[in-house]
Order: sequence, then C-alpha cells, then structure tokens
Amino acid sequence: MSDSLIESPQPSAETGEALKTETLQSIKALPPTAKVVMSGMRPTGKLHLGHYMGVLRNWVSLQNEYPCFFMVADWHALTTKYDETDNLRANILDMALDWLAAGIDPEKATMYVQSSIPEEAELHLLFSMITPAKWVQTDPTLKDMVAMLHEDLSYGLLGYPILQTVDILSVRAGLVPVGKDQLAHLEISRDIARRFNHMYKTDLFVEPRPLLTETPMLIGLDGRKMGKSYNNAIFLSETADETWAKVKTAITDPARIKRTDPGNPENCEVVYKYYEAFAPQEARNLAAEECRSAARGCMDCKKILAEYINETMAPMRERRTLYASDKAQVEKVLREGSEKTRAVCQDTLRKVKDVMKLF
Repeated sequence: MSDSLIESPQPSAETGEALKTETLQSIKALPPTAKVVMSGMRPTGKLHLGHYMGVLRNWVSLQNEYPCFFMVADWHALTTKYDETDNLRANILDMALDWLAAGIDPEKATMYVQSSIPEEAELHLLFSMITPAKWVQTDPTLKDMVAMLHEDLSYGLLGYPILQTVDILSVRAGLVPVGKDQLAHLEISRDIARRFNHMYKTDLFVEPRPLLTETPMLIGLDGRKMGKSYNNAIFLSETADETWAKVKTAITDPARIKRTDPGNPENCEVVYKYYEAFAPQEARNLAAEECRSAARGCMDCKKILAEYINETMAPMRERRTLYASDKAQVEKVLREGSEKTRAVCQDTLRKVKDVMKLF
C-alpha cells in the first residue's frame, strides 16, 4: 500500500532482481482465486507526478491482468491526521478523480472507500485478538510511521499493521503490489494469515505475496522529497501552463553558472532525472549531448522537458476534466465499488466467525 510516511532502505539490485524472479514464479503457481490484487492510498490531498510514476501507472497496468481492489484508506488517514478532518471528504473525491484521470477503469478495477466497509472494523477486532503484541510493536510499518511523528502513539496507530492486514485479507487478496523497499511491511500480514489458519485449522486465507513492481522515485523540483508541504511537486490536476511555471523553477547542474558553460547531466539531479522518466531515449541522449557541449541552455532544456511532461499528462487532464464536470458520477463509482467490496467482506466475516465458532 502506498503511504508517504513509509521509507525503508532498499535491497541491492541483485537481491531485488532475484526476489522479483522468485515472486513471478510463485505467482504462476497460485490458484486463480489467489490472484486478486489489493492496494490503497491515504486521502491526504491531491496526487502528484510522484504518485503517478510510483503507484498509479502500475495500477493501470495491473487492472488489465488481475482482479483489483483499490482502496481509499480514510481510516488509515485518521491514524496520524485524526485532528485534520475538515477536508477529508474533499480529499477522498479529489483522490478518486486523480485515480480516474490516471486511467483506473471502474469497469476493470474496484474502487472503494475503506470506511464504507464496517465489516473491516469487526475483522480488525477479531484479528487483534490473535495477534501477539510483540508482532505489532516490532513491525517496520509502525516503527517507520512513529519515527515521523512528534507526539504520543495513539491506540489507533498501534493497530495500523493489523488494519492493513484486514484490508488485504478481507477481500482475500493474494497479491499486494510493493516496491523492493516495502517487502518487510507485508510480513506481519503473512504471519497473521498463517497464524489464523493454523490456530483454527482452516485454509481460509492465502498468505498474501508481494507483487514486486518497478517504482521510479521522482524527487521534488528543488531536489528534496516530493511533497505538497515543500511546494516542489507537479500535481495531476494542474494545467499545462501551471506545469511549465513549476518546471522553470527546477534546479539544474549547480556547477553550470553561465549559458556558455558546459554542463554535466549526471550533476543535474532533477531535470535530467525527469528526462529519464518522461522523454524517449533519443531525446534523453540529445539533451545530454547538448548539455555537455553547451549547445542547449538550462531554460531551453526545461522548456523541452515541460513539453514531454505535458504530453504525458494531456490524456489525464482530459479524463479529469470530464469526471470533474460530473462529481455525482465519481461518487457513484465509489459507492458501487464499496457495495461490491462490502459483499466480499461480509462473506469473509461470515467464514471467519464460523471457523472461530462465534455465534
């Protein structure tokens, strides 16, 4: 699941490639019912290009290969922003607009709102009964989030790893798209599923497996981590002119002082990295060559880059404008997706209560 608060050291390239190969082989061996994908995002504001490149672009691809459940994780938003709910409903709709703009198709994937599924709360309670406290206290998801906070740990945040497990198991998903840096975050979900099956002598849950994905990291225009609080992000909702205005502020090779100075693309950690993300190989090669020979100035380079970014975003802007003109349709997508998901979760809850011998 995507969460801007979670960061972890990445395994080596060799380790990551071996894990990816192993994962693909294990997925092929899964029964069809286990090939369900689940992922989600916290609605904390409009999404930017970093979200698109790191998560949404992959979701759009996955919806053509697997049954997918994509969750608006508003309960998870409350674990750290429980006192900032004035814009929560607006953020939910904005994020849904961004998903649809990016190419998520409600006819292919199920979009739903976490708080519309009360059965998740009951499953969270039941799973919390069988989960050792030590598992939660040592879970990297929780430890990383707590490290970012400057206040006491709330009971709700303490239960974050269990709720995340419920998100996955409630729709009986077997695949969770993650980057190499997030592999450890899925382990507690696998442990809880395994413990439940062993304790109640059932095979109700498959242990969710990571669906390893390539997630290129776009840094902010100022070289820091991309985020709205730094005012260094290009949002999916912005116009072509607004995008160009922001690209103009991007930092370039600090050693290149004058227009006639030759530059070094390797030192251009923002603009050239964006070229690698949005421009074709031929254009990247030309940009590097003309930078080194001082045939192209930094502002000219940025202008060409903005054109490539805007070319990528043009169909997204068109879809977003279409959906934004009829927000009732967006609400309908979320409502119908939530109803479909709730039916699955109700079935899961019935089966859980049955094997636990609850009334």
